This record gives sequence, C-alpha cells and structure tokens, in this order.
Amino acid sequence: MDILQTTFLGNALENWAFALAWAIGGIIVARILYKVFGRIARKVTAKTRSNLDDLIVDKLEEPLVLALTIMALRAGYDQLSFGDSVDDFVHASMVVAYTLNVTWGVARLVDAIIMNFFMPYTLSKESAMMDQFGPILRKGLRSAIWALGVIMALKNAGQDVGALLAGVGIGGLALAMAAKDFVSNIFGGITVFVDKPFRVGDRIQIAGYDGTIEEIGIRSTRLRTLSGRVVIIPNFKFTDSFLENVTDEPSRKISLTLGLTYDTTPEQVQEGIDILKAIIAERSQTLEPDPTVWFNSFGDFSLNINVVYFINKDGHWAHSPSEVNLEILKRFNAAGLDFAFPTQTLLTPDVASS
Repeated sequence: MDILQTTFLGNALENWAFALAWAIGGIIVARILYKVFGRIARKVTAKTRSNLDDLIVDKLEEPLVLALTIMALRAGYDQLSFGDSVDDFVHASMVVAYTLNVTWGVARLVDAIIMNFFMPYTLSKESAMMDQFGPILRKGLRSAIWALGVIMALKNAGQDVGALLAGVGIGGLALAMAAKDFVSNIFGGITVFVDKPFRVGDRIQIAGYDGTIEEIGIRSTRLRTLSGRVVIIPNFKFTDSFLENVTDEPSRKISLTLGLTYDTTPEQVQEGIDILKAIIAERSQTLEPDPTVWFNSFGDFSLNINVVYFINKDGHWAHSPSEVNLEILKRFNAAGLDFAFPTQTLLTPDVASS
C-alpha cells in the first residue's frame, strides 16, 4: 500500500507500524510470562523446605518483566532510524536502563534477604544496638549497590567515570573530614558489637567513669554512674581507651590489715590467725577457698596481721566483706584480742634523766 510508504519523521509508516508492534507485543508477552511463569515458579518453590528460592522468585519477577519490556522497546526502535547521534543516544540510554534494571533486581533481593533472615535474628537478641545495626546495614548495602550500579551504567554508556569519581572523591574527602567523628563512632559501635567487651547491665570502668551500661547504641553508649548520673560515651572511646569490665571479674580480691596491741602474746596472735581462717572457711559458699592469713609486721604501734581472700560471683561486693568484718569484731572481742590504735609515749625531762 502506498500509504505505508508515507514518511513521518524520516521513517516510513510501515516502519513505525513494525516498531509499535514490537513494543506493544513485547509488553504483552512480558505480562503473560509474568503471570504464567510466575505462577509455575511459585508452585515449584513452594515444594522446597527453604524460603530462599521463594524469595528469589518474588523479588526478581518485576525486574525480569522490565528487562523484557526494555528488550521489546529496543527491538521496536531498531525498526526506525533518526540519524547516528540520536541512535547513539538511544543505545546509551538502553544500556543504562539494562544496567539499572539489574541493579534494581540485586538491590531488591539483598534487601529482602536482610529483612527476612538478618532482621529476625536481631529481634531475637535483647540488644538495642542489634536493633539499630540491622536498619543501618540494610540501608548501607542498598545505597552501595545503587552507587555501584549507577557507576557501571555510566561506564557502559561510554561516560568518563574516572573523572567523575575524581570529583566525587574530592567532595567525599571533604565530607569525610567533616564527619570523621561520626564515622569513628559508627566503627566503634561495630567494634563493640563484634568484640562484645561488655553487655547491657555490666558494670565497667572507663575514662574515669564507673557505672552500669544501660543502653548500647550504634553511635554512643549510655552509662549510669554509681552516683546515679547518666553519661553518654561516644563509641570511639571504646577503641582508644583502656576498659575494665568489673562484672566480668571471676572474683573480687579483699585485703584487710588488723593491728593488735603490743601486749598481745605470740599465742594470742596465732589464735587471731586461726579465728580469721575459720571465719572465712565458714563462708565457703560465697568466698573463694584457701585465704591467705599471716603475721605481717611489727608496726609503729601494732602487731599487724594481714588477710587476703576473694569474693566469688555468689557474694555481694559490699555485704560479704561487711559480714566478715562483723564476725571478726565479735570473735576478737570474745577472745580478748585488743585492736591497737595510734599511740605515743611522751617522756618528760625528769623521767628521761631518771
């Protein structure tokens, strides 16, 4: 027919008809494949024990349909010609569309895996930091995938990605310098998450602070001091400071020095040592065995007995020594063992000369 040879925008109507048929037909075929093969794939994956294949099918259906649509549009455009410059531009656009479509599919799949496998794991852990780490990981991976996809798309389209990255790198360096403290805190939080030097509820000592951990965040940690005040500690402090986990200690060492008066006999000193060993041995459920008790020194005004013992996890850091000290006072008083106190004798000149 002569009308089909009529030219419109440099192309015959016949070519326009073929191009439209390719585009519309490709879209229709893509929709049919989406419904038919999607239904078949779901039936197949439903028979497996793993949820991963169901997840892959669900998240890759739309990108596959879009890929078929892009192929149909490309096949339709191949029926036309608008000159080398336009053809090159359309070719580059199609390459970008293909690359971004693949990026979209990968981003959807990774995001779904994190949501269905990693996020339930974080919810099963009673940790505020785990709750915060999951969304950050999800957004970070998604942003990284899209950034890599855009770079690959521009490179495949023939753009000078090196020059672009150089410019972005200068800006990124300036941004990194401005946000270095924030980034340090993030990496500090990851270090705490991986190494687990402490947990919520542990008592720690760091940078002159002594208290109990109330909350562990991805940027900072809340510590309530023994005086009841809340201190916000940036997480980078845990990577460049010495930290002591008091809760994690297997037992607590208690050192005690008792001074007896100088009129105490050797037999009474030995009796005092025996009393101390007996008191500690009677509390073997809350105190470590084999305490060290010895006659230590002749002091300026007392005969000194030293005692070293350990409180285990069952004993309270304050109540257990208090019970021991009260029992020592009772038994020493009952045995007639007198505690010394600072004294000195002053001699007058007459007494000294006599």
